[in-house]
Amino acid sequence: MFYCPDILHSFTLSEEESQHAVRVLRLQTGDELELVDGAGGYYKAVISNPHPKHCEFVIKETFTEFGKRDYRLHIAIAPTKNIERLEWFIEKCTEIGIDEITPVICRFSERKIIKPERLEKIIVSAAKQSLKAYFPVLNPICSFNEFIQQSTASKKFIAHCYEQDKQLLQQVYQKSSDAVILIGPEGDFSPEEVQKAIQHHYQPVSLGNSRLRTETAGVVACHTVSLINEK
Repeated sequence: MFYCPDILHSFTLSEEESQHAVRVLRLQTGDELELVDGAGGYYKAVISNPHPKHCEFVIKETFTEFGKRDYRLHIAIAPTKNIERLEWFIEKCTEIGIDEITPVICRFSERKIIKPERLEKIIVSAAKQSLKAYFPVLNPICSFNEFIQQSTASKKFIAHCYEQDKQLLQQVYQKSSDAVILIGPEGDFSPEEVQKAIQHHYQPVSLGNSRLRTETAGVVACHTVSLINEK
C-alpha cells in the first residue's frame, strides 16, 4: 500500500514512496500498486516508469469512499509524559479506525509540547499498514477549556477515575452516532475540569473496573466504539 495524497493531480509517487517501491520492493514496469489518498480514495494501478525518485504509474481502478463508516469518532487526549506512549495510542487508534485526534492540555498534564510532524508520519504508516483509505486528522494542541467550548458532536463523553455515578461507555454510546471522548492525563482530570465538562454537556463514563494508563484508555475507548458499530 502506498500513500499518494495528490493522486488526482499527479500520477507519480513521492520520493520516499518511490524509493520504497523501486529500491526496497524492487518493483518494475507493469507491477501492480495499491494506492490511497487519505481522503477515502483507493486505487489500483500499474507502474509505468520505475524511477527510484519519481516512480510513475497508470491508474486501472478507482474506488471512492473506500471503507467509509457511518459515524465519526473524535478522541481528545492529554499528551503523555513519555511521548512514545502517545505515539502508540495514535498508531493503534489509526489501525482500529478514528476520524480526529486532538491533544489537549489539562491541569495535571506533564507534557505540553508535541512534534506533530512525527505523529503525522505515524498516522500515515499505520493507515497504510491497516489498509485505511481515510486518515485521521491530527488537530493542533489546545487547552482543555478551548476544546470543550468548540466541540459539536452529538454524543460527548469524559472518561475519568473519580468515584461518581457513571455508566460504562458501551452502555451509553449509541451505534452510528458521532462521538467525542475526552481522555485525561496520568494524574486524571481535575475535579473542576470534570464539572466544567459536565456543564458543557459531556457525560461522565467508565471504561471498566481496571485503572488504565492514558494511552490504554484512549485505545479502549476507540475499540469500544468500533465494536459497537460492527454489530
